[in-house]
Amino acid sequence: MLKFLNSETASVSIAGLILAGAAMLSRLLGLLRDRLLASHFGAGDTLDVYYAAFQIPDLIFNLLVVGALSAGFIPIFVDFWQKKDFKAAWHFVNSILNLVLLGILVLGVVFFVFMPFFMKLLVPGFEGEKFSQAVFLTRLMFLSPLLLGLSTVFGGALQGVKRFLVVALTPIFYNLGIIFGILFLAPRWGVTGLALGVILGALLHLIIQIPAVRVLGFKYQFVLGGGSSGVRRLSRLMIPRILTLALSQLNFLAMVFFASGLAAGSLAIFNLSYNIWNFPLGILAASFAMAAFPSLAEKAATKNWPDFSRIFSRAFRQIFFLILPAAFLFWVLAEPVVRVILGAGKFGWQDILLCSVSLKYLSLGLFAEALNLLLARSFFALEDSKTPFFLGILSSLVRILGAWFFSFFLGVPGLALGFALGGIVYFFLLWLFLRGRLAAFSRKEILVSSIKIITASVLAGVVAWFSLRALALVLNTQTTLGIFIQGLGAGLLGLAAYSLTAYLLKLSEMVVVWQAFKKRLPFGMSVSGREME
Repeated sequence: MLKFLNSETASVSIAGLILAGAAMLSRLLGLLRDRLLASHFGAGDTLDVYYAAFQIPDLIFNLLVVGALSAGFIPIFVDFWQKKDFKAAWHFVNSILNLVLLGILVLGVVFFVFMPFFMKLLVPGFEGEKFSQAVFLTRLMFLSPLLLGLSTVFGGALQGVKRFLVVALTPIFYNLGIIFGILFLAPRWGVTGLALGVILGALLHLIIQIPAVRVLGFKYQFVLGGGSSGVRRLSRLMIPRILTLALSQLNFLAMVFFASGLAAGSLAIFNLSYNIWNFPLGILAASFAMAAFPSLAEKAATKNWPDFSRIFSRAFRQIFFLILPAAFLFWVLAEPVVRVILGAGKFGWQDILLCSVSLKYLSLGLFAEALNLLLARSFFALEDSKTPFFLGILSSLVRILGAWFFSFFLGVPGLALGFALGGIVYFFLLWLFLRGRLAAFSRKEILVSSIKIITASVLAGVVAWFSLRALALVLNTQTTLGIFIQGLGAGLLGLAAYSLTAYLLKLSEMVVVWQAFKKRLPFGMSVSGREME
């Protein structure tokens, strides 16, 4: 079993499908988690506190861990690994592991002591018991970034050597831990049980990767890498990347800040709609972008720009092919989707309506957020983390000012609209600047495919819209089963229209995804896979 989990995946398309398959299961568990949260607690003070408690620990994790690792950890590790300098590779991993551990511990102590002050800045609309609970839960949640930080270092090393399967399983175990907390810990300890479930999930996220890195040769050493060339290279790259992520975190903190001043439950509504919207983003876009990154880093390291551009073009078109119809279907099917996933227990009709409208507005920026994952990683593969940061400043201003402005008229859906507009601005800026960097950039190939994909997606949305209304005439939409069949039927008909149109337009992306899927079934981890490599 360990050999299977630790086997190498050579093709980006196959790796993308492995990650997408595992992400599908993880996201389904995430939807189950959200349904349990919504039905048990409703969109009110308890979930507002729960989601607010995530913000500062997530801020530390994203800035310190994700900021360092996504800036260049994988390209640097791959460089050592390709040169077969395994001692330097594991010295680099140990150095980053220890620096992450020390950094989170130091920052954790500071924030633990001054937590009431920071929470007052973050959620000025919380008062009394609601505020006290938020402070206590946030302090407890600091165990999560500590565990996830160590896990992410291991995950970066495994991705660098294309061991994608074990990495893909980590979010599944994370969600299982949270679900365990909802079902078995929350009934006894209330919202504290929810936090304990998060910590359990983070622990499982770490444990599952340890055997895989040990097989590759990892042995723990307490080194800080003061003389390591890898640490020095990463330190030069991480500051702009940390600043870029700081902007991203600022976006979310602004949403929390604005939501805390709206009606009770607004923060929960935004997070629940965001999680549904993030479902295809995590399954499709993140999987392919993550799978493409090591190959992009390899081509950049050897300055093979034609292959770099070819890999980027193929990944871009595959992501766009998969994500755009999801955006159109989300807009059309928002209400039945929310009703099926969240419409139970204490989650009432008004909550459903607000969540549905928020999901619609978020879907406007789905294509942009999906492609931003690839575009940003392309810059990181070039060891350029400054450009995404400076471009992110403008997009963050659009997000925050847009959310602030629209929330006056629309309430919590206005936050979603402002958030989506900022993502679209960021996409166009990243696209323009990356195109200027690559002489071999195939704009015509991407443009032709994009026009076909847009055409097919519009038709899918139109078919789904008419199908939704036609099915409402013959189904009982007052029951969860009736709503599910209505939404599923309309969605499948929309996807059928999309597939047929893609076939008639001879979209190569449909063929590539299908061939990669067939190669993955039913057995075997080793493929030649020249579709993307």
